[in-house]
Amino acid sequence: MRYIVIGAGAVGGTIGARLHQSGHEVLLVARGAHYEALRERGLRLVTPDSDQVLDIPATDGPVPARDDDVLVVATKSQDTVAALDPWPRHLPVVCAQNGVANERSALRRFAKVYGMCVWLPALHTESGVVAAYGWPRSGLLHVGCYPGGADELSKQIATDLGRSHFVALTATEVMRWKYGKLLSNLANAVEALCGPAPGAQAVREHARAEGTAVLEEAGIPYSTPQEERELRGDRVDMRPIGGEARGGGSSWQSLARGAGSIEADYLNGEIVLLGRELGFPTPVNEVLQREANRFARERRTPGSMTVAELTELIGGRSASGSR
Repeated sequence: MRYIVIGAGAVGGTIGARLHQSGHEVLLVARGAHYEALRERGLRLVTPDSDQVLDIPATDGPVPARDDDVLVVATKSQDTVAALDPWPRHLPVVCAQNGVANERSALRRFAKVYGMCVWLPALHTESGVVAAYGWPRSGLLHVGCYPGGADELSKQIATDLGRSHFVALTATEVMRWKYGKLLSNLANAVEALCGPAPGAQAVREHARAEGTAVLEEAGIPYSTPQEERELRGDRVDMRPIGGEARGGGSSWQSLARGAGSIEADYLNGEIVLLGRELGFPTPVNEVLQREANRFARERRTPGSMTVAELTELIGGRSASGSR
């Protein structure tokens, strides 16, 4: 089986590198300077206990398909459709992404779609380099058929990942895990806007409480942080690399790279969408979605909004009523 990892950034690069290290055939798909670095120098994978340059084949576009190919999509959610569009529609697709909209988008085009819930602390801000902070395993991954169930391929993927420095589990209700991860990811925008500033935790909690209320109103099941912690146990934690902790999560990294886009529409925006469908106000996540998109569009520095400014914007939106 050949794993074609579309989006060889923090998550995709780590997954591809670990599979390659355990002897699996991997092809990394990247763009621009990152692709050039992969092609010329290989992928440098830095972990809490190693620093290696791996000679993994890379491409910046589609290649002739094989019957044993599996597409692993690890782009940001806003790039999913464009990233998948050039690839043959008979190939199985694994969505190793935040948010809950990617699988449905893929299923419009591909017959076999799998969800992957990813807990994988990593960093990609330099071309050709990925830092994976998970230790002693690089991450916790749930894999299952979309919209539900498990088949032989999902079990094989979980087995391969489990032998490749991950805690990997087959999940018959993978979307329940992804909705639980969505609630955690609502804090991504707060981190991107305000960084680790004092007082930011209260905003994060408010965003999660609002999201939880919407999922409850919609009758959508979700996993809990306690379930995740119990599964991770002492097998997956974060450790500094070179004495430095990870700078920030995926949304923070989008701003740090000046990417020009951010996945807030598929994180906070998912709660906003559900709230609008249900007639349920979501002022906290509306503001987080709007401001994160503005920061990305204007290429603002991550962490350059004060908590007081963000709190005032949320207060004003709450007072005016969520539309």
